[in-house]
Amino acid sequence: MGMLIISVLFMIIGYILSSVLKGKFEKYAQVPMTNGASGAEVAAAMLKYYQIYDVQITQVDGHLTDHYNPADKTVNLSREVYYGRHVSAAAVAAHECGHAVQHATAYSMLQMRSALVPVVNIAAGVQQYLFMFGLVGLSMLKSPIILIIALAAFGITTLFSLVTLPVEFDASRRALAWLDNSGYARGEQYSGAKDALTWAAMTYVAAALAALVQLIYLIWRFMGSRD
Repeated sequence: MGMLIISVLFMIIGYILSSVLKGKFEKYAQVPMTNGASGAEVAAAMLKYYQIYDVQITQVDGHLTDHYNPADKTVNLSREVYYGRHVSAAAVAAHECGHAVQHATAYSMLQMRSALVPVVNIAAGVQQYLFMFGLVGLSMLKSPIILIIALAAFGITTLFSLVTLPVEFDASRRALAWLDNSGYARGEQYSGAKDALTWAAMTYVAAALAALVQLIYLIWRFMGSRD
């Protein structure tokens, strides 16, 4: 029951943050770029500035599905961002290029996150089975073995969530610095980009906090099962 309450609580928080983020994107999508550059053009300019020539910029389906894929070195932008000529598009495109810059400069936290991906996928699968069969958080079971498995799975995903935080914050920092120094976003445009990326970062903070609270709860349950 405890895990269920925690999950529902942070699900609500995540939904609220996601709604605010979408609102921010729509708000700054109404603020055009002074130079008329599209998200794809902003991304190309930033990559060129950092002399990164082996990364492709592609358009992907979905809304706010933008991401950088270090496996094939692609900056993947949603249609709104790829073609958008507004502050939201510029901010998101620059942020994803921030990850490309991290990759090109061997940013340690990005390397750590990438290395964790295979094991995180396994841990996430274990978590799904635990929830599916209701094995986590049921006081009637109190099985140390089940709790150890849960602790291992949640420990890995929590570590991944915590490592993700500096990666995302650093990508936004690089994006904003470039937008300002290059002159692509100044004044109202820069403030809008910073506001949008700040709220985007909050979604990662909420996810990390949720994972940490769940892990602490499981540790508490495990210690209680040993009494």
